[in-house]
Amino acid sequence: MGKTRSSSSSSPSLPLRWWRRTLVLVFIGFVAVTFIVWDRITLTRDHTVEVLRLNEELIDLQNLLEDLKAYLRDLGLSIQLSDRVSEPAKESIGQDDPTNFRRREQVKDAMIHAWSSYEKYAWGQDELQPQTKNGIDTFGGLGATIVDCLDTLFIMGLDEQFQRAREWVANSLDFNKNYEASVFETTIRVLGGLLSAYDLSGDKVFLEKAQDIADRLLPAWNTPSGIPYNRINLAYGNANNPGWTGGNSVLADSGTEQLEFIALSQRTRDPKYQKKVENVIKELGRTFPLDGLLPVYINPHTGATSSSIYTFGAMGDSFYEYLLKAWIQGNKTEAVKHYREMWETSMEGLKSLIRRTTPSSFAYICEKNGRFLSDKMDELACFAPGMLALASYDYGPGEAEKYLSLAEELAWTCYNFYQSTPMKLAGENYFFSAGQDMSVDTSWNILRPETIESLFYLWRITGNKTYQEWGWNIFQAFEKNSRIETGYVGHKNVNTGIKDNMMQSFFLAETLKYLYLLFSPPSVIPLDEWVFNTEAHPFRIVTRHDHEENFGALGQQKPQVLTKTRPNWI
Repeated sequence: MGKTRSSSSSSPSLPLRWWRRTLVLVFIGFVAVTFIVWDRITLTRDHTVEVLRLNEELIDLQNLLEDLKAYLRDLGLSIQLSDRVSEPAKESIGQDDPTNFRRREQVKDAMIHAWSSYEKYAWGQDELQPQTKNGIDTFGGLGATIVDCLDTLFIMGLDEQFQRAREWVANSLDFNKNYEASVFETTIRVLGGLLSAYDLSGDKVFLEKAQDIADRLLPAWNTPSGIPYNRINLAYGNANNPGWTGGNSVLADSGTEQLEFIALSQRTRDPKYQKKVENVIKELGRTFPLDGLLPVYINPHTGATSSSIYTFGAMGDSFYEYLLKAWIQGNKTEAVKHYREMWETSMEGLKSLIRRTTPSSFAYICEKNGRFLSDKMDELACFAPGMLALASYDYGPGEAEKYLSLAEELAWTCYNFYQSTPMKLAGENYFFSAGQDMSVDTSWNILRPETIESLFYLWRITGNKTYQEWGWNIFQAFEKNSRIETGYVGHKNVNTGIKDNMMQSFFLAETLKYLYLLFSPPSVIPLDEWVFNTEAHPFRIVTRHDHEENFGALGQQKPQVLTKTRPNWI
């Protein structure tokens, strides 16, 4: 390079046209190699050695370009060219390592084993029963495992499996069923899965199917208060609540549709979906308590809460999660500030439920019934450490440290839910008796993701590899105890090792996805560009503006991270 510049300096009469042609050729080469690097990262993310080699070539070309630009400046000419390597490329190259690569491959192998078993024995049905080698329609025959796992397949680069799933969605997925569906489960698994697949791939078939199922769910919100019924017939639109709730709607089931329906309104530019789910928040906000805690039962006719438990476990959990995430989904603007304010109020309530054990000082979240606290915590509540960590860096330094510290304490408790049993698998819930640390109450394990989810967030936010180690230990316990020849199964009792006969769709959609991301570079689904729904489906963050519905201003979003095909709404 130095020799070339020296020769040119001694030959000032050399035609400028030759240099321009040379510069054009070098720039074309520079752009070509840049696209090669980007393509390698996005489409074959795991070929780290090849990426490093290409990056070295890119650096050489950058140096050549800088030399040529300097020469042109010497001649009194200027040129404006972008010579930056993309930030995702830098992060992927700089933050991956052989251990993470190996572990990520093993998680991918688990996904391939689970998916292949489903394809072989239960294709088109909702879930696989591995021990009896058959499928079962637990969600009315909506192909729940297929739709729930679209984004997991895409993120892991399992292209052939993704294409087969895509073809099934396009040609076989039919929502016109005389079936009484759970509005909550159908929203988070099916609608969420379709929207995420659309955001990642840009394939319109997913958006069309998403709008179809959303339109069938929408009549559930036609109540006097706007609080939705929790069940609806997909063919006829008749909505109701189950008898065991006494006619009430469940808090989590009614307050965990905001992300999906807001995202659908943004992508279809139809405000009707967003209006329905945001009316729920307005109704609940009218009489929002000072501690931000709501009981799990709400009357859909009056909007009033009914006497029942307060919990961050089953039936309460994801309502609080979505207050935070709706704020993140709107890019933390003034237009969504009320979500954050409600969430912060609820966190004051959460702190009032924190207790610690003797002798080991495990922090846990109590349940409340009236004025009485119950020393019980569901594994489902283990989403809370991740939620607290995700929110912590938007506080000032002092408060941020407090919330992150609480998140880390709770994560340690949740990790010990696993480590305290003979199989190193967590039970469904735990009691904390006086003078004892923890004891399993409901002893089944159904491959839940919440603890892994929190470890993922804590690792992303703190960079502490301890959380990767904990996640790896849990994964190894799944591999040792839950993997069988025909898929993965849960356990009826984590103390005795008796297996059940169900491979839950969320094991593939959530547990394995969060494990894969736990060992992936932060540039894979970066948290400043994507927000996960409660079923681990990532949606693109779209900035919302005050006094605007923001359905026509979607053209200024950042480019896609994982695909070169961009949806037309971006």
